[in-house]
Amino acid sequence: MTIASTYADFAAREARGVSPTYERLTRAISTDPVLVDLLGTVPQPKRQPNLLLAVVRLLGGPVTDPQAFHDFTLTNWPAIRNGLLTRTTQTNEPGRCALLLPILITLPQPLALIEVGASAGLGLFPDRYNYRYNTHRIGDDESAPILDCTLTGAEPPTTRPEIIWRAGLDLNPLNITDDNDLAWLNALIWPEHQHRRDRLHQAAAIAAADPPAIIRGDLVDDLPALAAQAPPHATLVVFHTSVLYQVPPSHRATFTTLMRSLPAHWISVESPEVITFDHLPPPPDATLHNVLALDETPLAWTRSHGQSLTFFPKP
Repeated sequence: MTIASTYADFAAREARGVSPTYERLTRAISTDPVLVDLLGTVPQPKRQPNLLLAVVRLLGGPVTDPQAFHDFTLTNWPAIRNGLLTRTTQTNEPGRCALLLPILITLPQPLALIEVGASAGLGLFPDRYNYRYNTHRIGDDESAPILDCTLTGAEPPTTRPEIIWRAGLDLNPLNITDDNDLAWLNALIWPEHQHRRDRLHQAAAIAAADPPAIIRGDLVDDLPALAAQAPPHATLVVFHTSVLYQVPPSHRATFTTLMRSLPAHWISVESPEVITFDHLPPPPDATLHNVLALDETPLAWTRSHGQSLTFFPKP
């Protein structure tokens, strides 16, 4: 894809119906040759829409007016370019735990969790959040966020998993108690999504009260040693959500080979272009969907922030 088509695709498939602000802005960027040329000066992985928009917001730039965004980006390009080169999209969306829960409760309990690409570790607490699948609620902790998910094709879960050990792995871990790191997580949340900001702060309080071990390391080089630390009597689960698109294909293939050798279950929630499967049913609509898979068996279509989960028909 060209830079222009990447931004046009983001507007049409990711932002449409989810963020009118970002839909309008990324469509404008796709037809702005000046901004497209500037983005062409940074490496391809650093041109992604979510990263640019979050960096500009972190710097206090406007996103509601495309012309103001254009002017701010031109004026502040050195700082924006530095942010693109030094930051990564580390959207630590606790809502994605709603995608994991129906799978986690089917595995032998108790569980030990490792999240690859853990950011600040908010995805490591699926046992501490409240959930609402359609109208069915699980959990009644008033201090915990409620994760809403539209569920299709399966019965809603009735319980939460028992987790006795949790750890994360990330090339650049974030500290949920650090104001700068929390500001970056806030910048990654789309403008209209106040509900996501609210649950970010609720989830951050849970993580700060019981900080998980987040190890700085590579998903291939450092995962075996971390996995070896898990309690032997627990079922080890390694999972990741919207992470592998940032990993070069060759390293991604090595990671797949490694996962096949580890004594662990593997839950992936990734784009079907990143982890490919044969004979997937068509997605529910034209918006961007990821595939939820357990041990390389695809199970469901998901939306990127955990807002919907559509299980495939059983063969």
